[in-house]
Amino acid sequence: MTLRGRLALRAAAAAAWASQKAGRGKGSMIGGLIALKIDPTLLQQLGHGRRTVVVTGTNGKSTTNRMTAAALSTLGEVATQTDGANMDAGIVAALTARVDAPLAALEVDELHVPHVCDAVDPEVVVLLNLSRDQLDRVGEINMIERKLRAGLERHPEAIVVANCDDVLVTSVAYDCENVVWVAAGGGWASDSVSCPRTGEPIVWDGPNWRSTGSDFARPTPDWWVDDDNLHGPGGLVIPMKLTLPGKANRGNAAQAVAAAVAMGAKAEDAVAAASAVDEVAGRYSTVQVGPHAVHLLLAKNPAGWQEALSMIDHSVDGLVIAVNGQVPDGEDLSWLWDVRFEHFEGVKVVAAGERGTDLAVRLTYAGVEHTLEHDPMRAIASCPPGRVEVLANYTAFRDLNTAIAKENKRDV
Repeated sequence: MTLRGRLALRAAAAAAWASQKAGRGKGSMIGGLIALKIDPTLLQQLGHGRRTVVVTGTNGKSTTNRMTAAALSTLGEVATQTDGANMDAGIVAALTARVDAPLAALEVDELHVPHVCDAVDPEVVVLLNLSRDQLDRVGEINMIERKLRAGLERHPEAIVVANCDDVLVTSVAYDCENVVWVAAGGGWASDSVSCPRTGEPIVWDGPNWRSTGSDFARPTPDWWVDDDNLHGPGGLVIPMKLTLPGKANRGNAAQAVAAAVAMGAKAEDAVAAASAVDEVAGRYSTVQVGPHAVHLLLAKNPAGWQEALSMIDHSVDGLVIAVNGQVPDGEDLSWLWDVRFEHFEGVKVVAAGERGTDLAVRLTYAGVEHTLEHDPMRAIASCPPGRVEVLANYTAFRDLNTAIAKENKRDV
């Protein structure tokens, strides 16, 4: 660490302390922002000497990163985010919190991956999936694919753990020297109808796909999952029963284990550690709110919403779907029309959130009987006593967690 770097860390610690004293939260983000203002090279200094995994993709970053950190912990202490802060300030905060940890698992926003990789020189890069997300901020998805591909070209030594079921991710990793292919699933193919390299159509034959304009095609996976097991190189078969729900999380776990094994972890130990992850920054958790046991799910884009909707238990007593349209969510909610909201017969459905009216219109056209209550807490209260599923986008999820914490604190 340089002298300026050490001063930046002290300033970050002071800012975090002040934030906590003022009741404004942990202060890790403001600390990271201040530290980077003092020393813009701090990320490179904090990453030096660590064996690092970078995890990126449109959906599943936080979950896969948590699983990767758990799997890597079988090798030693791991620096990682716990709150999903995946841009520079959040990454600095995570590395600062465990300055002496020899390992790091870093969730990184897709747009930030190239320069973060330049700074921390990762040993492994995990590529999950690519689909449309916040077009007003991120831009067209093929542009992201090209930026990621160019970024990886600068790190030929890195091991790339890539989802071969995702056409765009496969294109990012296709020319890399050290690739571990994982069949992690690709339930959303609406953004991969054409080859990102030639523009020709992509054709599918069962799980396999190929470009009609070149030899670009789905690689043979080194790792894959079924309903009971994780399969790996050399005929490896390990039973895998996750705590987290959904097929997508089985794919996330497979990539987390593959990354940890590439770093030297034993596959059986990595599977056990990843399988024990039971919540990610409040996602998938169940909290009691009055007479309701509320199960919380987060989704942020069409692909994520479609996957999250598949996790809904149709035997619950109520389903609250909450949508905001703030800057972190993306202010354009036209993506609601790309999501299939049908098939909730017999479930009490409530549209909620700041953009609950937009959602209610979409549910009407989907033929879903529902009520409208903009306040998610009131929406939960309107459901029959018992189990309630809540599916919310980013700021709606964040604000609801805050409201629940306040409500439960009042009841203590």
